[in-house]
Amino acid sequence: MTDKKLIGVDLGGTTIKFAILTDKGEIQQKWSIETNILSDGQLIIPDIIDSINHHIEMYGMTSDQFDGIGLGSPGTIDHAKGTIKGAYNLNWTNEVYPVCDIEKGTGLPVTIENDANVAALGEKWQGAGNNADDVVFVTLGTGVGGGIIANGKLIQGANGAAGEIGHVTVDPNGFMCTCGKRGCLETIASATGIVRVARDRASEYAGDSKLKAMLDDGQDISAKDVFDLAKEDDDLALIVVNYVCESLGFVLGNIANTLNPKYIVIGGGVSAAGDFLLNKVDKAMRKNEFATIKDSTKLRLASLGNGAGVIGAASLIKVD
Repeated sequence: MTDKKLIGVDLGGTTIKFAILTDKGEIQQKWSIETNILSDGQLIIPDIIDSINHHIEMYGMTSDQFDGIGLGSPGTIDHAKGTIKGAYNLNWTNEVYPVCDIEKGTGLPVTIENDANVAALGEKWQGAGNNADDVVFVTLGTGVGGGIIANGKLIQGANGAAGEIGHVTVDPNGFMCTCGKRGCLETIASATGIVRVARDRASEYAGDSKLKAMLDDGQDISAKDVFDLAKEDDDLALIVVNYVCESLGFVLGNIANTLNPKYIVIGGGVSAAGDFLLNKVDKAMRKNEFATIKDSTKLRLASLGNGAGVIGAASLIKVD
């Protein structure tokens, strides 16, 4: 056992979150800085190094009190090379080398992983995953991401792209996705997808609906608006929400049949709809599961919020 600390870093397009944790996953200090994406994102890694070094010094600590740094980042991760490619929201169009650069700048070992995967690890370790060995995490935000943990291990895949739940096809003739194919779950169940479904359904809806009136009036709406109106029994909003939840439940039911996880955890901004979302998705999921899965796989809402990333990143270098 070790009593050394862990550093978790959650790199996002607008904010970089940091935390110092115990090896048991308890956050002792946390802070954040703005993500400076100017100059093709060349300042991001130096900013991370400077912030870590500054806070270690500010808290009266030294680098030998830490086991290492875990970093969650957007983009495609090359685990062997310790590089990130294609993190376009960071202006990283070319390959960057965070592992060697941050290790050189801080004197600490660094492990990196995709941001959706570290959120999955965080929920597994300290959140709704209850530290189970088999957990699937799906995040419903601007897009739909995911992470899969099986037999206690993160599933990365042959090219590091495992867990792309958002690109499971729901309707082969459906909406065009940014990935280039049609009918991905992301086009339906993401925050932007929900608005898109609402606009589509409103164009052919002739009944009485506040959501219909808002859209006809040219108002901007959000996924939250759609769910809030559905909770008030707005007819069009319920049509949209039921389709979204049926689609999500269809995908999660089939993932459950394939992997039989202990928990499937739903996070991201859309999950703020709470039990109203959970109950509808759970009903649809169970409709698509076979008996053994129904008895052993449970659907839960994420519990860590924005803290999942730093906790999961820290778990990358957790010493058992």
